[in-house]
Amino acid sequence: MSATVGRFAPSPTGLLHLGHAASAIRAHDFARSRGGVFLLRIEDIDEGRSRPEFVDAILVDLQWLGLQWDGPVLHQSQRRALYDDALQRLIDLDVAYPCFCTRKDIAAAVAAPHGPDGVLYPGTCRALDPILRDARMRKDAHAWRLDAAKAASRTGALSFEDNGERISVDPALLGDVVIARKDAGTSYHLACTVDDADQGVTDIVRGTDLLPSTHVHRLLQALLALPAPRYHHHPLIMGEDGERLAKRNGAKSLAELRAQGITPSEIRQRLGLCR
Repeated sequence: MSATVGRFAPSPTGLLHLGHAASAIRAHDFARSRGGVFLLRIEDIDEGRSRPEFVDAILVDLQWLGLQWDGPVLHQSQRRALYDDALQRLIDLDVAYPCFCTRKDIAAAVAAPHGPDGVLYPGTCRALDPILRDARMRKDAHAWRLDAAKAASRTGALSFEDNGERISVDPALLGDVVIARKDAGTSYHLACTVDDADQGVTDIVRGTDLLPSTHVHRLLQALLALPAPRYHHHPLIMGEDGERLAKRNGAKSLAELRAQGITPSEIRQRLGLCR
């Protein structure tokens, strides 16, 4: 059995709140309780929304919570070459295709099926004429999408471990997801998968909102011949209105709670994560 390596990987697009604290504490305590390593990764590929001040705030919040990480903090914005290489491997496997559609185009697609989080991509660019596709690639900005059906045909049936149970991968659950955005050159799905493998992460503790994404990540792991970590998805922290805690519905940041005199011990008590 290899040593446990866990991680917390926030995006610096806002301040951390109780929901983030729950995932960070769970991931930290899981690794430490097994004598393992706890890593911190900053997922800042969204250059339009990521801010240095939010990175600084994340470090302050985690230290205030009493969470210590091992080694240097990894920043995804500094790892573009690694993601480019993974993307090219997927293109060479013929399981990725360029997509020129805008969000408006996708929303307007009458036949688009609906998935867990809204409209799935209807495959508009999947079967473009190769000559037309190549011509457009030379002049138009484009994303890259994973051809879920082709990918599944290459990997065969897959599964992943979540909280000790085996879950069968549903390649079509999120459709043909973006694996490289027009503006970033990569996406959450691809960067996260590549980094978890590169950092030797063995156990991923995160909220159930990311459980659907795990089906994509397991598919990418198989395609890229990367190891499959164990997953431990936990329930989300809900607000008094019954909705998931989020900045958009008024969730107080950890900085605000700290300013009100709330202690790290009280944060753990609120979350039911007392040592």
